[in-house]
Amino acid sequence: MEKKKVLIITQELDPYLAITEAAKIANGVPKHMLESGMEIRVLMPKFGTINERRHRLHEVVRLSGINIIINDEDFPLVIKVASLPGARLQVYFLDNEDFFKRKLVFHDEDNKFFEDNSDRMIFFCKGALETVRKFGWPPDIIHCFGWMTSLIPMYLKTTYKDDPVFANAKVIFNVFENEFKEKLKKDFTTKLAISEDIQKKHIDFFKEGDNTSLLIGGVEFADALVIGEKMDNKVQTHVKKAKGKAVLKLSDAEEDPVMRVSEFYRNIWAN
Repeated sequence: MEKKKVLIITQELDPYLAITEAAKIANGVPKHMLESGMEIRVLMPKFGTINERRHRLHEVVRLSGINIIINDEDFPLVIKVASLPGARLQVYFLDNEDFFKRKLVFHDEDNKFFEDNSDRMIFFCKGALETVRKFGWPPDIIHCFGWMTSLIPMYLKTTYKDDPVFANAKVIFNVFENEFKEKLKKDFTTKLAISEDIQKKHIDFFKEGDNTSLLIGGVEFADALVIGEKMDNKVQTHVKKAKGKAVLKLSDAEEDPVMRVSEFYRNIWAN
């Protein structure tokens, strides 16, 4: 029997970056699934806060060299890799000097939201999918952690809908509490349209450019959801309206979220 393939795309992963509890889940799930005999790959941004020497990152030359186009500008994508502590598992880091060299994650020294966070998100989402295409590795499940991954379900249903690498993938999107109060730049919705397949009806879910609308967009285009207790009210309403989606609800006092998420994967495969 062929091994199931699970792709984790996350904006945070313990021990490299831990902003919310999701970082621990993003660490535990791939380890557990690997021990269960699955094939696992993990992708995340290479934020400047991640110490390359300490975590022994090195560039994967054969995967680097892709250019990601955002609004007619080319940005080189550099892929680095490290072994996840405690597991025989590689984590791939997506890097770019313009977007990720800074020593802070989403806010500057004055706690001001970076003006190019929207560009950084588009670069990461498109870069992650292009990297998987270069792997030539068709995942069965793609699990997206964090608002920075919220465009991926939509891209898979539009720009990449006919790509054979993603033909059989089920997309799971995490829907937890809002992580920022600011808004993305007004030109965000223009830039996110990375192909002609993306139309106004797709963009409208994201058009407000705030954390709430990003989560709503992720909910709309995902096949399944992992939800928390502290969702924004508008997001809760959208989740309740979602039809035909498997939903796993995690409580704040969850004793073993990793096991429950892993069981959720198996239920999705069974159906």
